[in-house]
Amino acid sequence: MACLRTSFRSGALLAVSMIAAVPNASAEDLNDYPTAARADYVFGCMKANGETQELLQKCSCSIDVIASIIPYDSYVTAETILSMSQVTGPVGSEFRSTEQAKLAMQEFRRAQAEAEVRCF
Repeated sequence: MACLRTSFRSGALLAVSMIAAVPNASAEDLNDYPTAARADYVFGCMKANGETQELLQKCSCSIDVIASIIPYDSYVTAETILSMSQVTGPVGSEFRSTEQAKLAMQEFRRAQAEAEVRCF
């Protein structure tokens, strides 16, 4: 597990250094998650973990870390895959079994793992 945490941190540092290397990046370029998406994540996180002030802070930190690692489009893709993979039958199966879905979920899970290390 320590190796995974180290690689997640290394990946995050690489992402941060790549963002820092962009000379004319505006705040909008670096913060492309809409407020409603961030709030929805925080509400869901708190519902799953407890509704305390401490968890509000941790869940807010978590979505900020995720947003710093993966672009919003990738986040939407992962959320869609998570939702659609719960559908039974062939439609849900497409979202559970395709290579593209698996790769998108791996990217999202790595971002979540890094958020957990940093925030919880």
